[in-house]
Amino acid sequence: MVSNTEVAGTLAEIADLLDLLGERFKPEAYRRAARSIEALPEGLEKIAARGELQSIPGVGEAISGKVAELLRSGSLAYLERLRAQVPAGVLELMRLPGVGPKTARRFWTELGIEGPAQLSQAIAAGRLSGVKGFAEKKISQLRAASGVVGSAPLPGRVPIEQAWPLAGSIVEALRAVPTVHEVAVAGSLRRARETVGDLDVLVTADRPEAVFDAFSRLPEVREVRLRGPTKETVVLARGLQVDLRVVEPEAFGAALQYFTGSKDHNVRLRSLARELGLKVNEYGVYRGDERVAGRTEQDVYRALGLAWIPPELREDQGEIADAAVGRLPRLVEAPELVSELHAHLSPSPGSRELERLVAAARLRSIRAVGVVVARVRGGKPSWAAPPEMLDGLRGLTNQGVRLVPAVEVEGDLSSVDGDALVAWGAEYLIAVPPEEGPFSAPARRPPAPVRLVAHAGGSVEAARPVLELARACAAAIEVGPGVERFDSIVARVARESGVALAVPTEVGTPAGDPTAAVALGFVRRAGATREDVLNTQELGGRVDLGLPGKGPNALGRPSGRRRR
Repeated sequence: MVSNTEVAGTLAEIADLLDLLGERFKPEAYRRAARSIEALPEGLEKIAARGELQSIPGVGEAISGKVAELLRSGSLAYLERLRAQVPAGVLELMRLPGVGPKTARRFWTELGIEGPAQLSQAIAAGRLSGVKGFAEKKISQLRAASGVVGSAPLPGRVPIEQAWPLAGSIVEALRAVPTVHEVAVAGSLRRARETVGDLDVLVTADRPEAVFDAFSRLPEVREVRLRGPTKETVVLARGLQVDLRVVEPEAFGAALQYFTGSKDHNVRLRSLARELGLKVNEYGVYRGDERVAGRTEQDVYRALGLAWIPPELREDQGEIADAAVGRLPRLVEAPELVSELHAHLSPSPGSRELERLVAAARLRSIRAVGVVVARVRGGKPSWAAPPEMLDGLRGLTNQGVRLVPAVEVEGDLSSVDGDALVAWGAEYLIAVPPEEGPFSAPARRPPAPVRLVAHAGGSVEAARPVLELARACAAAIEVGPGVERFDSIVARVARESGVALAVPTEVGTPAGDPTAAVALGFVRRAGATREDVLNTQELGGRVDLGLPGKGPNALGRPSGRRRR
């Protein structure tokens, strides 16, 4: 079976080859189709089986035929014909810093250069000097870029939770440089995509050279690949490429908007600008030669008649039309998270661990924390908190933060013993995946409210039984990075089907852990508002566990209250 990612990669390669062959419009059509397929919430095989490939944005008759061939045979004759027309080294030229398809094509067709090694030799021999479009500054940049031949290859896209701490440490270090005034991370990380190809960092500064010197000395930097007057490209020790750009203050907002993307969003913005008699690029919004906006992103969007669009929504999925008529959702924000639904402690926590948990919650204005006090498997406890932990929970309830006992249940939710829940003081259940087989609805009504489905992740298809259980129990699903949480694609499907979302907070996690920030980005990318996220509601009062199914809703409302 050919995966969506493999099909998207094939279409992207076709786009590169068409660029090198001089095609004008086809490359972008293939890239748009590739981006749409990469973001699909279900497998292409199922869409093809329904005869609906052309319903995918950017996939018309010609591309759908090629996708069908790929799915059917695992190969594509059209791609092989294109590969046969382009030397393999020319594709490598395109991947050098600062070398795009047009420049790579010029090297090949005008100068007979068919790879990075030949480019390096041509520069050394002075063959680029005097050639139109290759000033001395450009040649210096190409000399640095061609010098990466033989370097370790860069990895593909990496999970955002791996890139997030690296971006944070870079921003912190750059803010400490005396000549730097503003720092921002752009690109797919700012849009909270699940994977990141590289990092884009923008700064305003008095002396770019001093910024680049400080940047290249960071312990995370393995190699400097390119340095120009306003841009430096480095590779970090973990293989991730970082592009640092120094921009003028009056263009900072325009640059931040441009380099945040997405490409499809920016193409749509440029089209809108042309309709208004304007031009928009990374330097600003222009009417003729006059720059009318650029200092902030808000200025850029306002000049185009739009409300500011949150980065997580910038994927050309109707957000520009919504911004034009004031219909954008007000996405959930970190200060609105007032409860943590799923905190774990060590098996035998001391009073200091509980005190640290309360202190962390108070620091972040979290008013209630759901603490796992037992795990039940097959109707029997596989672990239960020691009595001193339960006593500690009760003893810390009057410090402005409620510690709310919760029980994880693997398998049939109705198999939990109600008397045991009373002994543990549990107020709600957390459903976790069984060791074998999918989730299933409880055989009868559980003895306590089920408020969360956790330790579950995977594709939309794998999530369907989870969403059915969550809907049946009026529970939320846990969203965030890693294999045991759901990503933004599943989160959007859940939200649109009326299932609430839960966002892990920073309470109980180590310093620097990116889980909370990434999870918030995922739910925002899914279009979630305050009403879509369960832990924007404060944990309510105790339920009467002696009478199954009775008592107030422990979280104040059922999940999935709204659908858009």
